[in-house]
Amino acid sequence: MVLLLLSKNNPFILFPMKLLYRLLSIFTISASIFPGLLNAQSLSVGTPALEDYYRRAQLLGKIDSSLSFTSRPFFPRETLKLTDIFDPENTLPKTRWNKWDGKMQFANGKGSIELLPVTLQVKYSRPVPISMNDGMMIPAKGFQPLISAGVYAKLGPLSIQLQPEFLYAQNLPYAGFPEEHTKNSWATYYSIYNYIDLPEQFGTGSYKKASWGQSSIRLTFGPISFGLSNENLWWGPGMRNSLLMTNSAPGFKHLTLNTVRPIRTPIGSFEAQLVSGRLENSGYPPPIYQRDSLGYKWMIQKRNDWRYFNGIVLSYQPKWVPGLFLGATRSFTVYHGDMDNRLSSWLPVIVPMTEKNTDMTTENIGRDQLASLFIRWIWPKENAELYFEYGREDRAANMRDVLVDLEHTRAYIFGLRRLIPLKKPDQFISVNAEVTHLEANNHRRVGGSSSWYIHYTIFHGYTNEGQLLGAGIGPGSNLQTLNISWNHGMKVIGLQFERYVHNKDFMYLAWLDTRYNWVDYIGSLVGEWNYKNLIFTAKIDGVISYSYEFFYDPIPANPPTFWDPAKNVYSIQALLGVMYRF
Repeated sequence: MVLLLLSKNNPFILFPMKLLYRLLSIFTISASIFPGLLNAQSLSVGTPALEDYYRRAQLLGKIDSSLSFTSRPFFPRETLKLTDIFDPENTLPKTRWNKWDGKMQFANGKGSIELLPVTLQVKYSRPVPISMNDGMMIPAKGFQPLISAGVYAKLGPLSIQLQPEFLYAQNLPYAGFPEEHTKNSWATYYSIYNYIDLPEQFGTGSYKKASWGQSSIRLTFGPISFGLSNENLWWGPGMRNSLLMTNSAPGFKHLTLNTVRPIRTPIGSFEAQLVSGRLENSGYPPPIYQRDSLGYKWMIQKRNDWRYFNGIVLSYQPKWVPGLFLGATRSFTVYHGDMDNRLSSWLPVIVPMTEKNTDMTTENIGRDQLASLFIRWIWPKENAELYFEYGREDRAANMRDVLVDLEHTRAYIFGLRRLIPLKKPDQFISVNAEVTHLEANNHRRVGGSSSWYIHYTIFHGYTNEGQLLGAGIGPGSNLQTLNISWNHGMKVIGLQFERYVHNKDFMYLAWLDTRYNWVDYIGSLVGEWNYKNLIFTAKIDGVISYSYEFFYDPIPANPPTFWDPAKNVYSIQALLGVMYRF
């Protein structure tokens, strides 16, 4: 069993697990010198029920209002001084089925080991899948169970979180981009999907994968933590989407330098994370790859090379405006084979954001940059929050370019949330609305810029293992979400309504006909319920797809009209989960 580390000449060398035992002996001494250092146990991005519980608790004034929730995973044990981060209401000591809490101590009480929750999630999709904010899960028809479990150990400043994940998917065949589309439509399809790694289907048979999941090894001193991790990340204030980093793709191996709690200064509090890591390719081509025109094959073979990722997020909470958070994110991806040994090659996020400095010295070497600014403002007295993120996908020539052409390659997320108290204690109605807009404006179409997450020198785009690192809706897409739910502690019952517009940039390039707009209307039932050691979660989606895969198939009317009714595709998707806490 090995962990992968980053080095100058060979970015991922083997680090034998035997060395961990030597480190344990070294840090036994450290524990006696630094007895108060540690508690860098993370609550993984996407943890069912618990992650949103903490965010709601902040709006209710129950936890520190200086926590931004814009750089996750979250470290509630460090920030909130909790004994058990998986039992925020402290009910398990009285209700658990067994007396043992899954924790052990060693090194005369200076070190500890604890069992992490066992989680099983099962997704069922038919006849067509939707995959968003579900980590290792893939867009696949049929059943796909995902299971995770693990242990967390700490001693002095050293902590090890071993939390692997295992996925199986039936991955049954389903209707993809139709053969009936014209040659021009297919050529346009390849002009986009040749430059991003988003396979329509992950192979032709069942899909199996095991990964390090939400594992990490860290050294933590006060508010600062450094380590190696495979955890999912989430950057920005969005709840349904974020522009640069979400859990729509599996976690990737990365070195991280981050805060585990706000750093307090005379001018306010700061949170940050700096990441360098390795992005993997899926290995699956676009559909019907043998298509060609006049002997010229439309599909371009992607490079067989992994991509280096460097990203940063910074959040600032001004001392003079309680509840206000201002922040920024920035990321670069580049093929490993195009890198050199300069600092600007390994840490491009520290280079000023202009055309002169963001390009390599040779024009034939390319890298892709994304950046965003965000704001989150919470009002605990009103139990409400407002948030906004604005991003830019392309580099700027200079500051004049930024100020004059602010709309160039822009994308944005806007959302708000209000908790409305009910007469019964600790019960309220949560109303959350969020808009994600990735569709290109007219300037981008005239200027010839690519869609978000697509890049013409990085053929795999902004992805990891064939899924998007950023907003799961994908390039050129838009999403509007309204969520209304009843909440009581960790218990949630609600409804969610969404309008999902698929890759409108592609639609305009291929048809210029609004009838070909592929739009999904999604109605969902959502539930979360805790009972003793268990947390149950459920989400059932009913989907109506208009012009599925951009195919307008009208039902002839007499007399015919431009907006004749068309055949729609109806789908159902269910995600059921259960977590056992020790």
